[in-house]
Amino acid sequence: MADDKDVLRDVWFGRIPACFTLSPEETTEREAEPYYLLLPRVSYLTLVTDKVKKHFLKVMKAEDVEEMWFEYEGTPLKWHYPIGVLFDLHASNTALPWSVSVHFKSFPEHDLLHCTSNSVIEAHFMSSIKEADALKHKSQVINDMQKKDHKQLWMGLQNDKFDQFWAMNRKLMEYPTEEGGFRYIPFRIYQTTSDRPFIQKLFRPVSAEGHALTLGDLLKELCPASICAEDEPKRFQVMVHGIEPLLETPVQWLSEHLSHPDNFLHISVIPAPSD
Repeated sequence: MADDKDVLRDVWFGRIPACFTLSPEETTEREAEPYYLLLPRVSYLTLVTDKVKKHFLKVMKAEDVEEMWFEYEGTPLKWHYPIGVLFDLHASNTALPWSVSVHFKSFPEHDLLHCTSNSVIEAHFMSSIKEADALKHKSQVINDMQKKDHKQLWMGLQNDKFDQFWAMNRKLMEYPTEEGGFRYIPFRIYQTTSDRPFIQKLFRPVSAEGHALTLGDLLKELCPASICAEDEPKRFQVMVHGIEPLLETPVQWLSEHLSHPDNFLHISVIPAPSD
């Protein structure tokens, strides 16, 4: 892959300041102070909130504690989406710190997956990496790795070790030069205005004529409403890692440099602020 290590590093170390408060619906023995945390954009809520849990358990009785879950302005937050995607999708135009409510009861079965241990997160994460490699390399790279290599990817994410993760992940980002890119780009497009959880289809990074396809080409084909004509007011923002990439950016470059550790390019299409 093209070596833009500074971009990879900036993506990895992206943080969101968050303020966790206990939901007023919870029963406590005394008032719970809020808990502040810098959340890694590339990680998962349930992986980085052990301290949040310990903090709030101090004011609660054991019998009032069930599975912890999070909510923002009435929307339960899906732990299996990367933290940065959740923020971009639901809160990107709000003031910081991000205000997240913590619950220990009334788990929303219809909205969230259960997450009882880190092994559940690991299984979801590795499943995403395998799906991405099936799209990029017909699973050849991930299948050639040993179990300890898979573990290195997971431990790199879990322990926030950039070099440990990328020493292995760079193999998943390689491709034969003559092909000009991956077989297909692993991506998901999320919209708050749609009932569909996300859009995901087969999309090649290079056209039949050999031209590099761009983010604009991808959106025109799969989410045309997100692109406005030059003379129109902007209706949507297209966010990746909290920034709006230029529509002329090749999707192959985006896939190599702005994918999350799960190897998917997560694209959030949100209504543009009206001010």
